[in-house]
Amino acid sequence: MALSGAATPAATTEASAQTPSRTQDRQGVGLAELGRKLFFDPRLSVSGKLACASCHDPRFAYGPRPGHAIAVGGRDQAQQGTRAIPSLRYLRGSPPFALAHHFIDGDIAPIGGYTWDGRAASIAEQARLPLLAANEMANSSAAELVSRLRKTEYVAEFRAVFGTDLFAQVDRAFAGVLQALDAFESTPGEFSPYSSRYDAFLRGEIDLEPDEERGVALFKDPAKGNCASCHIVTSRGDTPPAFTDYDYANVGVPRNPRLAANADKDYFDLGLCGPLRTDLAGRPEYCGMFRAPSLRNVAIRDAFFHNGVFSSLRQVLEFYVERDLHPEKYYSRNADGSVHAFDDMPPGFPNNVDRDPPLDRAPGAAPALSAAEIDDLIAFLKTLTDADVDPARVAGTSVPARR
Repeated sequence: MALSGAATPAATTEASAQTPSRTQDRQGVGLAELGRKLFFDPRLSVSGKLACASCHDPRFAYGPRPGHAIAVGGRDQAQQGTRAIPSLRYLRGSPPFALAHHFIDGDIAPIGGYTWDGRAASIAEQARLPLLAANEMANSSAAELVSRLRKTEYVAEFRAVFGTDLFAQVDRAFAGVLQALDAFESTPGEFSPYSSRYDAFLRGEIDLEPDEERGVALFKDPAKGNCASCHIVTSRGDTPPAFTDYDYANVGVPRNPRLAANADKDYFDLGLCGPLRTDLAGRPEYCGMFRAPSLRNVAIRDAFFHNGVFSSLRQVLEFYVERDLHPEKYYSRNADGSVHAFDDMPPGFPNNVDRDPPLDRAPGAAPALSAAEIDDLIAFLKTLTDADVDPARVAGTSVPARR
């Protein structure tokens, strides 16, 4: 599911209020296999052309294929989303959303949840959003989605798993859809394979190349890349690192003029405080904050940050080290010709922009990373690409050739 368009916030939904109890699977059809069928079925969309897999392509680590990071959907397949499509890999393990899990520089730091703004409390709730989003799969209600499901050839398999009376209640049937998708997205080999070069390194199977080793050091160095402050590199027990701490931050990402929504000068995507999430609309201290994504498979992407404003890792890293040194490279101009810094925030904001290294440089200072160090950091980030991503399929991106 693309999770890029408008949808309801993550309060408890009617579909999640009644979770069907699983009966004995008399046909031997697993719940995850039902979820797989749903995931790849475009008939569940109003247009009949958009499946979950249309945006979350297994060939690209269940993320967008090149050139399609901003979803286009809706009933007419002509409505553009407002956020970059994330990968669905390595999501499981996110803690519940909370506003006050610890303090950073005196401020309470939000954490957890699913989607860019954490409004989904679970993978099942995350799956619900695009099914009903007007600019994605565009079902107007759970009933409309269930009516499409009933026309599929695998509807009997749903009854075999959940009971013959499953469709007597729309909410119960819709909850079964979400449960099946959740089960499919729990398949380890598909969604958490841990098959990258870096995983092989952690298992002691290979050594990193010299530039990759330098990149690891820069990634961890709090005075240089400082990436590990948000994209943690430590394992949790036997689980390899997710390369995210699930925290939220406002790094002052520039406005993306290629987003159709941004043609409206009064439209702002403020993450935690709206417009897609509504329960924190009155909390301006959280405006502009988005969740730190996992960096696994980041090297195959061609759209970065929540709005997809940058198209390469190099651009992202240059922004981090030049944002306050050369703001004219990244932000628009005011009417008087001055630089409109942090131009994707409304007037009067922001007061919560991240100033941690490398975003701590005063004008005239040297950047935290040199061009050669950025090369090394990119070399390391390429080691996080899963082994099942075929470099030949990723035209125009930098996928590691070293295996």
